[in-house]
Amino acid sequence: MALLLDTARCVGCGLCVRACAYGALEKTGNGIAIDHEKCVLCASCVQSCPKNALSIERNGSAKADEAAGVWVFAERADALLPVALELTGRARQLADKRGAYVTALLPCGTREDADALIAAGADRIISCPSTYLQTRLDAPYTDWIAGLAKEQKPEILLFGATGFGRSLAPRVAARLGAGLTADCTGLDIDPETGLLLQTRPAFGGNLMATIMSPHHRPQMATVRPGVMPAPVPDASRRGIVEQSPGPDSAGLVELLERQAKKAQSGIAQADIIISAGRGIGPRKNLSLVQQLADRLGAQVGVTRPLVDMGWMGREHQIGQTGTAVAPRLLIAFGVSGAIQHLAGMGGAQTVVAVNTDPDAAIFSAADYRVVADAEEVLQALLQKLG
Repeated sequence: MALLLDTARCVGCGLCVRACAYGALEKTGNGIAIDHEKCVLCASCVQSCPKNALSIERNGSAKADEAAGVWVFAERADALLPVALELTGRARQLADKRGAYVTALLPCGTREDADALIAAGADRIISCPSTYLQTRLDAPYTDWIAGLAKEQKPEILLFGATGFGRSLAPRVAARLGAGLTADCTGLDIDPETGLLLQTRPAFGGNLMATIMSPHHRPQMATVRPGVMPAPVPDASRRGIVEQSPGPDSAGLVELLERQAKKAQSGIAQADIIISAGRGIGPRKNLSLVQQLADRLGAQVGVTRPLVDMGWMGREHQIGQTGTAVAPRLLIAFGVSGAIQHLAGMGGAQTVVAVNTDPDAAIFSAADYRVVADAEEVLQALLQKLG
């Protein structure tokens, strides 16, 4: 990659020199000189130039007019992960707006996996049964996905923000010279430009930022499990399944042993969640939340402040920095509704919110709103349930 200067457009205004924090640009007569040893490709100068005379050449990335199609990495871990279907459903909606096809990359998958992805919205499955992909190591997966993307040039490439996806996606992006937006809570298509609108919380969750990649392809994003709703499968859909050559090595890492953690039921898979925020009052009221959860066969979730205060472990935290959930029912007591928390509960089908503040942000995401004291409502519900 390198910083390029179009001398025909440059007017020597010097705005780029002032924008560079690394001293990589110097005004020389009527032009600009670039010190490539100092340049870190931060793009500050590119954004400052009023004549669009500066640009960054990214090796491996496709140009916008060369790319087409929406791709999804369909991650497996002994079985197809739910986030693969969630992303495929959203990819279908994006592709429809672009008049494009949806391709799912399915490593070491079964015919049942392929059928599930097609029913969720995929038009094409690229499968690879390579033994090197059975190890779930970054290097062979990067070789496989980046090789396919360089050859076929997708417009959009989506990954689940799982532990493996968070490690793999940036490696693929670096190999392709593309940008990557992590932990998106919203994906859409700009109706005027056709660009992928990638929305995620920013500045500590105090606002939502929408990020675009106007020049290089693919446009890449990761989405946390549970953020996008699972699509309703359409068994009547038809698609094609292709086999692709796999990577020719496992890279420099050798997998000696895999130790599986004991599976635990938690809020990510819960059908019903009772959540609590600082508005529940003193810590003793958390026992009321737990009692209600026990009566309803539910899991307890909390906001980040309660975790920071040590009231519950981080495995109970709902939000962008905790766990994204998609329960059938979520009842929130004393939750104000910070942006990051709302992003994590966006997959809930029905939300009931209890808060003393009628203007609390949580009410904007609630189907049923109760303006009342959380402790009083908890006591009343427990008494009613017996």
